[in-house]
Amino acid sequence: MKVTNNDSRNYKKNGITFGIITGLASVLTTTLIYSIDLNLFTSPWIGFGNIALYLTIAIVLLVKTKKEFTGIYTFKDAFTTYFISALIGIGISVVFNIILFNLIDPAAKITIKELTIKYMVSAMEKFNAPAATINNAIKDLKENDQFSVMGLLKGSLSNIVFCTIFGLILAAFFKSKTPSQA
Repeated sequence: MKVTNNDSRNYKKNGITFGIITGLASVLTTTLIYSIDLNLFTSPWIGFGNIALYLTIAIVLLVKTKKEFTGIYTFKDAFTTYFISALIGIGISVVFNIILFNLIDPAAKITIKELTIKYMVSAMEKFNAPAATINNAIKDLKENDQFSVMGLLKGSLSNIVFCTIFGLILAAFFKSKTPSQA
């Protein structure tokens, strides 16, 4: 069955809409953490919560788009839908973080870096990491500003790679089964 022009518009429209939703969810999460307590930026639970939130948004996106498809929802369609959404969400998040940590409150990124170093040292000590390893990790963190414009852009590339892998898995799961697979 051939993809109709309307199907193509639906997955692109849904990808854009859910990308904006993902980006706004990221902005809201970052704003809440920033407003409540900068220590939360080092919390693994916040990280797991964010992953769960983005996974939920991605699943809703793909379920909605698959239901709207009149033809076979191919692997490519599912991946493209998710990838459009991921790119827009990452873009919105990065732009917001650049503005927040480089224009509005550059001191916050210094505080978060110090909190990250303390958290990392504590975690490495719990796992009995050698002092040399801990010192190297501290040195790397001090030399790299993850909230600088370049640091955020580099981080976004890592996020895109992660999202690509994640998107490939989701696309394989959500694609329509062909009659021979049923």
